[in-house]
Amino acid sequence: MPRPRSRPSATARPAAPRLPSRLGIGIIGSGFNAQFHLRAFVGVRDADVRGVWSPTAGHATEAAALARQLGVGPAKPFRSIAAMVANPSIGAIWLCGPNFSRLENVEEITDTITRGRGELAGIACEKPLARTVAEATRVTSLVKRCGLNHGYLENQVFAPQVEHGRHLLWARGAKLTGRPYLARAAEEHSGPHRPWFWQGHLQGGGVLNDMMCHSALLVRHLLTEPGAPRDSLRPVRVAAHIASLKWSRPEYAARLKREMGPAVDYAKTPAEDYASMTVEFAGADGRPAIGEATTSWSYVGAGLRLSAEVLGPEYSMSWNTLDSGLKLFFSRRVKGDAGEDLVEKQNAEAGLMPVVAEEAAAYGYEAENRHFVRAFLRGEPAAFTFDDGVEVVKLLMAAYMSAEQGKTLAFPPAGLATFVPQVATGRWKG
Repeated sequence: MPRPRSRPSATARPAAPRLPSRLGIGIIGSGFNAQFHLRAFVGVRDADVRGVWSPTAGHATEAAALARQLGVGPAKPFRSIAAMVANPSIGAIWLCGPNFSRLENVEEITDTITRGRGELAGIACEKPLARTVAEATRVTSLVKRCGLNHGYLENQVFAPQVEHGRHLLWARGAKLTGRPYLARAAEEHSGPHRPWFWQGHLQGGGVLNDMMCHSALLVRHLLTEPGAPRDSLRPVRVAAHIASLKWSRPEYAARLKREMGPAVDYAKTPAEDYASMTVEFAGADGRPAIGEATTSWSYVGAGLRLSAEVLGPEYSMSWNTLDSGLKLFFSRRVKGDAGEDLVEKQNAEAGLMPVVAEEAAAYGYEAENRHFVRAFLRGEPAAFTFDDGVEVVKLLMAAYMSAEQGKTLAFPPAGLATFVPQVATGRWKG
């Protein structure tokens, strides 16, 4: 005879909803950045990559095959973003497509959800959030209107050496002698992989928009006390400079056009390949702090160089990814194909070369993916959200305004909400 069910007590609380233990990931994009994320998911234990969408179906198929090869999930290509969002195995979207598709991609995601055809635990978006403040604000509004948990993917703040150094710097140096007052950060390499990065109207600018988004957030992160709200350190003034130092020179403009196609013509419509920005912050304690960011597509070295420095009253910190623990030397007799098996954006295959092992972990992709997966699974706010992405875009646009006007600007400057850089409209000539 079946055992009767006991009746719940009148005072018993309803059981809390059971949260899923694993998160199914759908990736929008199939290029270099998306593949970095696929490799990073090797170190994330509670997520499976289950889908990939790309405007080029063959690329989506290849990326899905890479995910299966890496063992990060039974990924399959989807025919549309809407179909991927609607699939019940997909619990979150990683948005890794080109800047010029960002708004369109988010519109398709949120339209699918508002029509009741899909349900997501969260959406994570690669840097920069958008090309202008207007686009960034629109993207954020659409996602919030759907009630989606959201995360801004900025890998460098999750780099293990950066996070460990920041923790120790604040716990020991700042605690005893006072907060840091200067942070510097730089990202430098010899130029992007794909033609659209070089085109201001597609990418949203040049190297400032492409890479200073990293450094702008990193200097603020380093200068902000762990656990303190982001607005405890407010930007109050911005000064910036941009230039085309290398790629608008006739011989390099011709090479760029030859390698990237006729649409990339730096003799006629260049974008900046160098940018610097200084941000003055006001702290909650009334003391100023300075953030210095530089970025370049005209750097020639072993490969990609990420660096940062922090100075305080009685302490300092420095980080440089090319100061790796592993170096290899190849004599001139060692001949081989060019590649990127030693370091991202590798420029040589001979001589004494640094090797960055497990780049996805070293640059912070693994830790950031782990963080956002767990935030989405638990329904908690992420450490960095679309609001942080909007703030970064505001700083970038203020930097372009400062460079165009040739002066320091109070932040936020007037007209920021509708501003479009001259580089993005083809009016900047270097």
